[in-house]
Amino acid sequence: VQLQACGGGLVQAGGSLRLSCAASGRAISNYALGWFRRGPGKEREFVAAINWSGDATYYSDSVKGRFTISRDYASDTGYLQMDRLNPEDTAVYYCGAKWAPGRSISPQTMARMSTYDYWGQGTLVTVSS
Repeated sequence: VQLQACGGGLVQAGGSLRLSCAASGRAISNYALGWFRRGPGKEREFVAAINWSGDATYYSDSVKGRFTISRDYASDTGYLQMDRLNPEDTAVYYCGAKWAPGRSISPQTMARMSTYDYWGQGTLVTVSS
């Protein structure tokens, strides 16, 4: 599976962006998807995840209520809608995929980088104040 993250850019505080994570090589309908980010001088951190069936989502406290993760099975694409952005959201955003057909994965497990089998290359989001 190859993942291609895109949609990053420069946005003013309070604005919105939608990131995409397009998969190729294999359908990702049986994969859980996650988004992580690495801000300047920071370690990569969990942002959001969605299970393989799309009926369970998880968010970090820092983005809950502002970001929405979703997926489209027809296009094998995951999305991260980011609203009310603030400068602290500035980071390179990465998408990951975890093979998990029919399995329920705990939020704690979904929030760990080591859980994921595949990663995209990252897309830069810069939020100006």
